[in-house]
Amino acid sequence: MKITVQDLKEIPEFIHVPDHQLNWLLKKSKIESFKQGEYVFKKGDIIDKLSIILEGTLEIKFEQNGNYKVIDQITKNGIAGLLPFSRMSSAMGYGEVIEHANVLFLDKSFFREMVADHYELTESLVHNMTSRVREFTKNNVQSEKMMALGKLSAGLAHELNNPASAMLRSAKALKKHLSNVPEKFKKITSIKISEEEVDILNNILFDKINNRPENNMKLTERNEKEDELEEWLEDHGVDNAFELTETLLDFCMDINAIEEIHEAIGEQNFPNAIEWIENVLTTEKMVDDIEEASDRISSLVQSIKSYTHMDRAPEKVATDIHVGIKSTLTMLNHKLKKKNIAIEKDFENNMPKPKIFVSEMNQVWTNLIDNAIDAMEHSGTLQITTQKDNEYAKIEISDDGQGIPEEHLNKIFDPFFTTKSIGEGTGMGLEVVQRIIKQHNGNIKVASKKGKTTFTVCIPLN
Repeated sequence: MKITVQDLKEIPEFIHVPDHQLNWLLKKSKIESFKQGEYVFKKGDIIDKLSIILEGTLEIKFEQNGNYKVIDQITKNGIAGLLPFSRMSSAMGYGEVIEHANVLFLDKSFFREMVADHYELTESLVHNMTSRVREFTKNNVQSEKMMALGKLSAGLAHELNNPASAMLRSAKALKKHLSNVPEKFKKITSIKISEEEVDILNNILFDKINNRPENNMKLTERNEKEDELEEWLEDHGVDNAFELTETLLDFCMDINAIEEIHEAIGEQNFPNAIEWIENVLTTEKMVDDIEEASDRISSLVQSIKSYTHMDRAPEKVATDIHVGIKSTLTMLNHKLKKKNIAIEKDFENNMPKPKIFVSEMNQVWTNLIDNAIDAMEHSGTLQITTQKDNEYAKIEISDDGQGIPEEHLNKIFDPFFTTKSIGEGTGMGLEVVQRIIKQHNGNIKVASKKGKTTFTVCIPLN
């Protein structure tokens, strides 16, 4: 294929490059042809040439978990490969030809001469490199956010599903339970007791409902009490005693409380009265379950709102950092439970409120806590400590995982560096964390050994 200086002038980056410099580029370069399905480069290949696509289309793709993901396309007049001052050494993905291509290559051995003698050409290529890095960084930051959003969404879906399912179960059970009320009402209306006796019954019943005590009995103790209560009820004429004991004990109505009712209304009225009491308590219990599930959903929604800070303008505000950390733990609760990870919190009381961008700092907590969870195998302990350290709010997030290899410690905040498997991380998480903390004039440090990794974040209070 014959190519001229005028052909190169059609490349947007070369419009203002002098002809003699483009002529030098043509003389020092060589052109190769590639058929559809061939690769210009593969993952791991040494990248030591500038590439310009003169004709055809190149598809750039990465391998993720055995699948290929297309991240870019380079068409006619597109610039790729190694550029002046670039530190790229090897290909991270694949460049597959999807339409017959002619590619111009300039070996890096000519870069020194180009930089020394051809300023405009060098400038245009460096400008292309910075634009490429900026676009790549933007895409990867977006990818990191989407990955984090996916994790949070999965956890939230699970967390919301539990109380929603509980509400549905309780509502169905309540509907079924209420359908039996007319039959039980007939029994209660057959009771002939005085107003004073009714008052005693009401006082005992609604005292248990309004001041429901905590039921902290161990399983063995509860089983013993259920057996004792069932036997006592049967001895006092209650036919279906087994069905009543669970609900009665849920409200801590043991034999002593039941004896008080028996004594107040007498042997004859007792069986129907105790069934009615159990019926009222069952209804109360189901309503409580629905209310508790609703509260959990409301709490989760509030945590989401707090986490995203969606109801506030994007400006620095004096904020209790504990709120963001707690909201983040709520978001990641599913992942913590799945790995059976314990949480130890040591939060300083009355911590001064630093001025922060709330949503951005929540990204910091998410990345650090999520990484700590990933670092631990099944079971472990996540420790979060906060304290005032002179003019700083100091936050330490520690895990007892395998630790970070010493040779990686000075690289973990570099863009695109990741120790995770392909498809599990973009290498932008900790770089974003460091950038956000610097935006707040703070700093972040890491100390790691096997069994103990601690990230320390310091945010100025003033």
